Amino acid sequence: MSEEKVMNRWLVVVGGILIQLCLGAIYAWSVFTPSLADAGWTKAQTQFVFSAGLVSFAVIMVLAGYYLMPRIGPRKLAITGGMVLGLGYLLGGLVGKTSVPLLVFFIGIVGGAGIGLGYVVPIAVGMRWFPDKKGLITGLAVAGFGFGAMLWVKLAGAWGNLITTIGLSNTFAIYGIVFFFLVALGGIWMVFPPEGWRPAGWTPPPPKAGQISEGTNMTAGQMLKTPQFYMIFLTFVFSAGAGLMTIGLMKLFPKEALQAAGMDEAAASAVAGTAMAVFFSLANGFGRIAWGSLSDKLGRKASVIIMCATQGIFVIAFTKMAGTPVLLYMGALLIGFNFGGNFALFPTITADTFGARNIAQLYPLVFLAYGVGGIGGPILGGRLGDLGNFPLAFTICGVLCLAAAGITAGVKPPKPAMAVKC
Repeated sequence: MSEEKVMNRWLVVVGGILIQLCLGAIYAWSVFTPSLADAGWTKAQTQFVFSAGLVSFAVIMVLAGYYLMPRIGPRKLAITGGMVLGLGYLLGGLVGKTSVPLLVFFIGIVGGAGIGLGYVVPIAVGMRWFPDKKGLITGLAVAGFGFGAMLWVKLAGAWGNLITTIGLSNTFAIYGIVFFFLVALGGIWMVFPPEGWRPAGWTPPPPKAGQISEGTNMTAGQMLKTPQFYMIFLTFVFSAGAGLMTIGLMKLFPKEALQAAGMDEAAASAVAGTAMAVFFSLANGFGRIAWGSLSDKLGRKASVIIMCATQGIFVIAFTKMAGTPVLLYMGALLIGFNFGGNFALFPTITADTFGARNIAQLYPLVFLAYGVGGIGGPILGGRLGDLGNFPLAFTICGVLCLAAAGITAGVKPPKPAMAVKC
């Protein structure tokens, strides 16, 4: 079947970026935490919403990929995700700062569910349309998730001043409406290519080290019986947990560190906000593209090892960097760049290790690690922050990232007898 007879495959990338821009709103959570803290919420309570969203995101993604994608297709699944995400923020706008449990439920659980429904769609669709560029296209498809954080932080803060001018509740409501329409638009192009379609002139290359042979694909049940799944899962827990803790604390910890170094509260808040909204967010987006592209050349296993090892060093060093603006920006840039790599590398190392055809069912199970990291990282940071010891939280997470690099070094391809040919 010739490529000219089917949809332009680059429209899938455009649609995926639009979807992920909205789903990335969860990473903008730190811009809302100062308003909640001013209303009497503890540091730990501000992280409950964020953690609930991450867990809901990861759990519902399994349902979306395993049960809903085969039944309703990627287009309807993406649009449904936009509806649920938008509804969560609209209802969160009705609650505002008045109730911790209700905001945790609406923004965290309902909003996170919407993210989980939509997130796997651009990844699964993109891999089917771009078997020749899995790393790059996965990076592009999820780049919007990272760039979205900068957009929504800046609209709520410095660019749009939405929180200041219309209040937190109305900001949530406006975001809910925008999320629904943008995700619905991007969902139009979320369709799989015809069965048997390949890019013109492309033939599958021989497998690289650590990669399953082309055409060999495991089912979810087969994957769960392999040690490789649990090694990749644990690596993702440690790597994601460190980045998610940093996201949740990127406004609170640097603000305290800068004030301790002599900066006044307003200036410290502005600098910390810039570190998250500009340096971390931009690096998070570009890191997804860069790590995805690099992994097509270096291989997925080597890329994950390098990413985790350097992330461990950066996270530990951040405890000394956060109190100086230039070093804070550099730390946010480096940690954000590596954190973004998680979302390009773990889908593709899953595909390389277990097969790409069933990625919509396989990757959500791997992605549950993100939910585990979303509980451990932010809550560890919040609890130790309430005890006045943010640096210990960063040190613990940095050491775990170094351990993750060692775990990945031991990952080998599953035995051929464990997989099935498709």
